[in-house]
Amino acid sequence: MFLLKVGDKLKIPGFKKVIPGLCFNRFQLRDEFESNHWYVALLESCIQSKSLSQGKIIHQHIIKNNSNIKDFSIILDKLTHLYVKCNEVELARQVFEKIPNPSVVCWNMMIRAYAWNGPFQQAIDLYYKMLQLGVTPNKFTFPFILKACSALQDIQVGQEIHKHAEQLGLEMDVYVCTALVDMYAKCGDLFQAQTLFNCMSSRDIVAWNAIIAGFSLHTLHNETMELLVQMQQAGIVPNSSTIVAVLPTVGQANALSQGKAIHGYSLRKMFSDSVVVGTGLLDMYAKCHHLSYARKIFDRMKQKNEICWTAMIGGYVACDFMTNALALFDEMVHVYELNPTPVTLASILRACAKLTNLNKGQSLHCYMIKSRMDLDTTVGNSLISMYAKCGMMEDAVGFLEEMTSKDTVSYSGIMSGCVQNGHAEKALLIFRQMQLSGFEPDLATMMALLPACSHLAALQHGACCHGYSVIRGFTSESSICNAIIDMYSKCGKIHISRKVFDRMHKRDVVSWNTMIIGYGIHGQCTEALSLFHESQVSGLKPDDVTFVAVLSACSHSGLVKEGKYWFNAMNQEFSITPRMAHYICMVDLLARAGNLDEAYIFIQRMPFEPDVRVWSSLLAACRTHRNIEMGEEVSKRIQKLGPESTGNFVLMSNIYSSVGRWDDAAQIRTIQQHQGYKKSPGCSWVEVSGIIHGFIGGDQSHPQSASINKKLQELLVQMKRLGYSADSNFVLHDVEEEEKEQILLYHSEKIAIAFGLLNISPSKPILVTKNLRICVDCHSAIKFMALITNREIIVRDASRFHHFKNGICNCGDFW
Repeated sequence: MFLLKVGDKLKIPGFKKVIPGLCFNRFQLRDEFESNHWYVALLESCIQSKSLSQGKIIHQHIIKNNSNIKDFSIILDKLTHLYVKCNEVELARQVFEKIPNPSVVCWNMMIRAYAWNGPFQQAIDLYYKMLQLGVTPNKFTFPFILKACSALQDIQVGQEIHKHAEQLGLEMDVYVCTALVDMYAKCGDLFQAQTLFNCMSSRDIVAWNAIIAGFSLHTLHNETMELLVQMQQAGIVPNSSTIVAVLPTVGQANALSQGKAIHGYSLRKMFSDSVVVGTGLLDMYAKCHHLSYARKIFDRMKQKNEICWTAMIGGYVACDFMTNALALFDEMVHVYELNPTPVTLASILRACAKLTNLNKGQSLHCYMIKSRMDLDTTVGNSLISMYAKCGMMEDAVGFLEEMTSKDTVSYSGIMSGCVQNGHAEKALLIFRQMQLSGFEPDLATMMALLPACSHLAALQHGACCHGYSVIRGFTSESSICNAIIDMYSKCGKIHISRKVFDRMHKRDVVSWNTMIIGYGIHGQCTEALSLFHESQVSGLKPDDVTFVAVLSACSHSGLVKEGKYWFNAMNQEFSITPRMAHYICMVDLLARAGNLDEAYIFIQRMPFEPDVRVWSSLLAACRTHRNIEMGEEVSKRIQKLGPESTGNFVLMSNIYSSVGRWDDAAQIRTIQQHQGYKKSPGCSWVEVSGIIHGFIGGDQSHPQSASINKKLQELLVQMKRLGYSADSNFVLHDVEEEEKEQILLYHSEKIAIAFGLLNISPSKPILVTKNLRICVDCHSAIKFMALITNREIIVRDASRFHHFKNGICNCGDFW
């Protein structure tokens, strides 16, 4: 037994501190009854003060003296409550499981703990276990379990729980109905949410906030603001939670004037002192691209938590102020010693990706491993994107394989990275791996996969993506339709691109630009300009990319007059200042048409310093028109700027080779090797039955090489009979003419065409894609091949499409 004097503070052995506020007016606490009440009183005090450490000591004492406890379930109930209050959910669960017959209050307590802290599925599992044991839920159970459904976006379970509430006659209870409105809204069923809300006989501010937050969550700006007005008309005054709910959709809609009005209201009501409201306001201003306002709010906030810092960093990232984002992140971590959240890391990794700041990204990766945040899926996806943008695909793929929790975004990110880094075929393999892992492709997956199909000219894969997108309803989005248009265009099916374009319900400027660019690379400039005029009639405002498309189309078809007109019209009629890409198009247009001197003067008069790409366009024309003197001058300028790739070395070497200056050609190749540039080998590929077959020049590695060689030799004999003579001007070696003929015969595109002739049905065209521009000899030879075989042969080179039919190419020998 325990002896106490009147007024003594209650203390037990092992306590370092006395529990405050507990006085007993009895001299003695006798074994069973007294010890029961003693523990309950102690635990209640710990619950009120959230004294976890003292609560654990009491728990230990209970375990040691459990023989003296009469009603153990009350004690366990209090212990469960204590651990829930102190956010020790797993400890609470262990104690809860030992309660013989938990009351509905205790069940609610555990369900609420999981609904607020996760794992959310545990809340649902507990709810169904409670039903199985015959415990009837009450009106407090449903708000907790419905919150878990909202967090999981599990509308099916939510609907089932809705039926349970109806069966118990609790559907119209204001708390239950508000929770149902919130669940349906967050799960995307706004119609059901609105229906329930309208049926409520009594709506308090919590109910109004739930429906407003639901519409705001789904970026329905007009509907959200209309509900806000209705709320005030009903006599309900918006509170700080209302403001926090409305601000995101205001920012998304870029409704700055409304945002300022809400800001003013918050100041009058003294809401802006709240860190939550302040964070919402700065986030709204950032989304409206008013970072100066956002930063002022941030700087004036008296208290800043991690979410507030994250919002400001995210604002900088969204507005493309990546350096500022990194500086603020460093201040947050190193000056204020705050721990970044997963959202903070995801934002800052985006900044690293945009700046290609690999060192910072790698240091963040180390921090993530130490803090175990690399297990967070969102952070992991951002890390994949960072490595991909920095060109570190091995690291990106390696991290993907290590991720314990992947989603479709993980795979989409790695596929996009593969395409951006020139590994489109790897993207297709990753997609296959994703399917085998049981993930269902979503819209983002298609947006990542379609460019891979475009790059490889993988028509069969691309058509499958198109069909899948139609079935899933993705084609209601203009972005996916734009990707499909681009895919068909780059797979040689420009007429299908136009069909997709014409059937679009809503076209944006990207849709028009993609279609115009498609016509341009297929050499159909008349159609490109016609579509451009059509866009003007429709009221579309062109952007700078539109004029890149128009000028490029003029360049591919040699329409110098039209190109000059639209270049001048950019500034004069559309107030668009030409940038480097437009000047490159104009130089290409003038030079390709043979106006080399005019192109040179045009470059000299540019308002800014021309880059390597501008001079490279002129150098390519010097090769075509064999202007050695200007070619040498341009080559020197390129060398001063620093060549971006091997292409310029190859062009100059070709110029010398075309006039038999073999020593000069060899010297250029020596300089190229000395500076560490390696020539990209000519590579061509063709799709047969959904499989991509790749070939390089002189390739003998393919299983069908013997048949391919035989086919090429047969074609050579037939071509010679029709007057073909190999054009050896661009063979880079001083060898005999017969040897040059054999070298030219085994260029990669010719090998691919021979393979296509052997394996593709005669009724179907052969589409070959090449990584470099097609040479003069191959262009001439393929015209003969198309005539001899009576086949349509389409070659997509690095510049444009060539449609060969009946011995003619649609480029008119102008490329």
